[in-house]
Amino acid sequence: MPAKAPLHQETHLQILRLLQANPQINQRDLAAALGISLGKTNYCLKALVNKSLLKMQNFQNSQRKLAYAYLLTPAGLAEKAVLTSRFLKRKMQEYEQLKAEIESLQQEQQK
Repeated sequence: MPAKAPLHQETHLQILRLLQANPQINQRDLAAALGISLGKTNYCLKALVNKSLLKMQNFQNSQRKLAYAYLLTPAGLAEKAVLTSRFLKRKMQEYEQLKAEIESLQQEQQK
């Protein structure tokens, strides 16, 4: 698995979580919430749509012609669960490593 894969997966997980909570968020606000560029946000959204994890739906009563709701598909909900599990496993490993390093440093400091 490439080194960037966990970051890529984490971005997709964050997008899926934010869109599940707020399907009507616009791309600019989504980019700001994620701390990534608008272009990267658009790229990720298109990838998720192409993988059938998201579908875009026009707002029915929108005054703006480009207003969309991003809805998680059943496959998107399943992928979110898988990504969440991987994320938790990775973070728990990082936590255990950090905890061991802190304990080691505390022991060194006491000597």
